[in-house]
Amino acid sequence: MISRREFIQVAAATATLATSTGSSLTRAFAQQRLTQKELLAFEPLGNVTLVHVTDIHGQLMPLYFREPSTNLGVGEAKGLPPHVTAKEFLARFGIAPGSSAAYALTSEDFEALAKTYGKIGGLDRAATVIKAIRDERGDKVALLDGGDTWQGSWSSLKTRGQDMIDCMALLKPDAMTGHWEFTYGTERVKQAIEGLGFPFLGLNIRDTEWNEAAFEPSTMIERGGVKIAVLGQAFPYTPVANPRWMIPNWSFGVREEDVQAQVDKARKDGAQLVVLLSHNGFDVDRKLASRVKGIDVILTGHTHDALPEAVKVGKTLLIASGSSGKFVSRLDLDVRDDEVKAYSFKLIPLFSDVIAADAEMAAKIAEVRKPFAPELSKVLGKTDSLLYRRGNFNGTFDDLICQALLQERDAEIALSPGFRWGTSVLPGQDITFEDVTNATAITYPAVYRMGMTGSRLKEIIEDVADNLFNVDPYYQQGGDMVRIGGLSYAIDIAKPQGSRISDMQLLKTGAPIDPAREYQVAGWASVNEGTEGPPIWEVVANYLTRQKTVRLEPNRAVKVTGA
Repeated sequence: MISRREFIQVAAATATLATSTGSSLTRAFAQQRLTQKELLAFEPLGNVTLVHVTDIHGQLMPLYFREPSTNLGVGEAKGLPPHVTAKEFLARFGIAPGSSAAYALTSEDFEALAKTYGKIGGLDRAATVIKAIRDERGDKVALLDGGDTWQGSWSSLKTRGQDMIDCMALLKPDAMTGHWEFTYGTERVKQAIEGLGFPFLGLNIRDTEWNEAAFEPSTMIERGGVKIAVLGQAFPYTPVANPRWMIPNWSFGVREEDVQAQVDKARKDGAQLVVLLSHNGFDVDRKLASRVKGIDVILTGHTHDALPEAVKVGKTLLIASGSSGKFVSRLDLDVRDDEVKAYSFKLIPLFSDVIAADAEMAAKIAEVRKPFAPELSKVLGKTDSLLYRRGNFNGTFDDLICQALLQERDAEIALSPGFRWGTSVLPGQDITFEDVTNATAITYPAVYRMGMTGSRLKEIIEDVADNLFNVDPYYQQGGDMVRIGGLSYAIDIAKPQGSRISDMQLLKTGAPIDPAREYQVAGWASVNEGTEGPPIWEVVANYLTRQKTVRLEPNRAVKVTGA
């Protein structure tokens, strides 16, 4: 397949350079060997090209983003992609350690490789790639956006997604679906959709009053002479994972029967290719592909997985395009006799020092960011540790947030949600207000402080664990484990619901958590309406200003078994 072969070619060309000191000279040599032509090289195939981006989370600029070192799978997904990481990932996909591909796709040697290869992403680099594909393939190209596009940055929060909407408009997508978009509230979502100029799809969203479709379920387009039905599947658990009160009149769900009905309708209406533009999460889509007949391609999102190969389930191809604007996926299809006869796939990493910025997009990005530039660049402190978020149980950026909650709110225990969006900061770098808001910019940011009994704390941790480790993907809500400060625990992920968590201890004293005792707990991102408290970015900013420099020790507060 093109994806593996070309990743290996680029990796082999740069591996020996990348494993050296990471000096400016090494970086220059590495970038000379890694070229835009190589990154975009693709042997065209067939009559349709699908281009996919997803989970950009408001990131307009190039960034550092460390992929997870732990991504555990359970049940039938155990040990299968995307639940392979680090060295196992490299071996699974034949990627050379220390290579550009290793840097883009894994956590291995991240700090050293980041110094060698620099930042990845930037919507102006994505624009360059997408325009190049369109120039090459003409009317064969469809661009599809998997959602979580309008949220995840300070400028997106302050403009209620308009910065991303204005920039994405230059790319001219053919359709999108959503998740975090809904946290701007019903009226804002409706208003934004009216001005998009392309369909916002959600076949699994219904009006709660009449149980009717709340959004267009699909769109029919023609590319390369092929009639393509694009079905949209929004995040099924939005009213559970996010505040219900923000979208009180819409109901969500996987709704497998509705998906099958829409596939059947599309085929009846003459679709020669059926594509599900999904924000279900990879394992949910893998199960859905095994049960719904007639889907040719699922462009999956939500769980932020980046895979250099398509995963095939029966006749359905699953494409995982990563997150944070790091990648653009290209899938060429040979569609004949109403089925896919052959395909070629490539996950294109957007190395910002290698891919030229598109001038039109760069100008628009500068325009939408200009009002916020002074506050975004404000330095709050410095880090001696790598700050990152991704990982099943903890990330150093989340550890930092928990430390801020404990100290600034005078709490014994801190709870921080296991969100998967948020950029990385390298050791020795300044921590800016933009870095903090890239990890915290949401519409319900209030920091609460309240009493919770030990038994209630265990219930909360058990509930989140089941959302992540239920063996049935349809009961998984994505995201990672709630991050906890001031408390340690053991988890057996193989045990049933309610029995996974044990050995809970208060770190300050080493004493076991007393089920009957009330503890002072600080947290944020409560889904309850009316939660009061300062915004989380203010709490973290105050902490950093006082600390000046932070160093995060390895987090050993969670002991994991059953994996």
